[in-house]
Amino acid sequence: MVDKQKYLDVIDQNASVFTDVSDKIWEYAELSLMEYKSAKLYCEVLEKEGFTVETPVAGIETAFKAIYGSGHPVIGILAEYDALTGLSQEGGATERKEVVPNGCGHGCGHNMLGAGSMAAAFAVKKYLEETKTPGTVIFYGCPGEEGGASKAFMARDNIWPELDAALTWHPGSVNQVTSGTCNTCIQVEYKFTGVASHAAGAPELGRSALDAVELMNVGVQFLREHMPDSARIHYAITDAGGNSPNVVQPHAQVLYMVRSQLAKDALALEKRVDKIAEGAALMTETTMTKRFIDGCSNTVPNKVLEMLLWKNFNEVGVPTYTEEEKEYAKKIVASYEMTNDDLPGDACDESEEIAAWVDQVSKHGTIPLNDFLVPYHFSTRQRMGSTDVGDVSWQVPTAQINVVTFASKSPGHSWQNVSTGKTSIGHKGLLTAGKVIAATAIELFENPQYIQQAKSEFETRTAGGYYCPVPKDAVPTIVGGQM
Repeated sequence: MVDKQKYLDVIDQNASVFTDVSDKIWEYAELSLMEYKSAKLYCEVLEKEGFTVETPVAGIETAFKAIYGSGHPVIGILAEYDALTGLSQEGGATERKEVVPNGCGHGCGHNMLGAGSMAAAFAVKKYLEETKTPGTVIFYGCPGEEGGASKAFMARDNIWPELDAALTWHPGSVNQVTSGTCNTCIQVEYKFTGVASHAAGAPELGRSALDAVELMNVGVQFLREHMPDSARIHYAITDAGGNSPNVVQPHAQVLYMVRSQLAKDALALEKRVDKIAEGAALMTETTMTKRFIDGCSNTVPNKVLEMLLWKNFNEVGVPTYTEEEKEYAKKIVASYEMTNDDLPGDACDESEEIAAWVDQVSKHGTIPLNDFLVPYHFSTRQRMGSTDVGDVSWQVPTAQINVVTFASKSPGHSWQNVSTGKTSIGHKGLLTAGKVIAATAIELFENPQYIQQAKSEFETRTAGGYYCPVPKDAVPTIVGGQM
């Protein structure tokens, strides 16, 4: 067996490269499908390292592939780098301090996600280069996870079957191997067009697009009683027709997000929402047009890959922290607007044994930084969120981990996450993630039987077939019509 540590040392030797990329992406804070500077930076760094870079991918300008090696096995490492609106925040601060008023910020930690994945790709390249082992590593730049679902568009275009396995990670407040499944998610924009008129002088001549949006929303509220308990429907009015109440609004639009566990079920539920939109247009004598925005599938767990990640996570170990870092995290925890009593780690909801262990080591969930690895627990449980990693997992065996980059119980998509994402806590997390993914990929190259076992499990779990939620004629779309 090759000495994996030799290649994991590559990550420490180049740590400043990866943390610098993370910090630059943090500063760029580009929204979904607009990550032009971020994608360019990755391509430049990867080409300099000796990867062959291909861009665009699946017609998405900010998507790319960075390839090294030849032949099989082919291991994919996934990266994301989009930010979120309204989360501009000073890095390292323990209170809310916007850098740019109403600006953007990396509240989900994607600046670290991409940099940690790149660290893994660097280490695997060095391994392939020095050992002359047959095989290929591909680093995928996947934009628009927060809105755009590039991985699902890539799945529609049949990109992922070129892989034998895919590995990724996500920043978080707990160290764990993730398992289970999640919801399929479909976003559709409904635009209503009516007739403007003076709301007092000639209201009978107007046809209100805003009335149509409001009636649609009321109709969907009644639908909630008649859909599966595991389904979810959310909406946002993105155009209320203007700021003049004395004008009958001639235009209005609403963005809907429909979730259910399986893609076929989400698509069926979305068709019911379509009918409600059509009914609202009939009631108001307006016209309605719909536009598909994005969609992604539920995740397919793979126990073989998850256990391999768990093994290597144990060997690599979790980040350790200074007293200064712990004190910073303590202040971040104290700043939370909302708190909960949940124990850290997904498995705590399913295993009393794991929950008892976590309760003890986390001091009843009160420590500011979770400096332990949650025991592995395979799961098929459905969680309510969504990720376009799901579409990858329907086309190739896929697994992922969470690594601590945020303070304990940090709220998702929060200014606290943005702040911590540009600190040594975040840096330590991304470097650890890179090592775990690299070590796991090297084991797959060294032991092809793991890949065969993962594929056998994958074929069993996906026997029902893949329903891609992205229509054949859909194009990646920035919400708000900017693309």
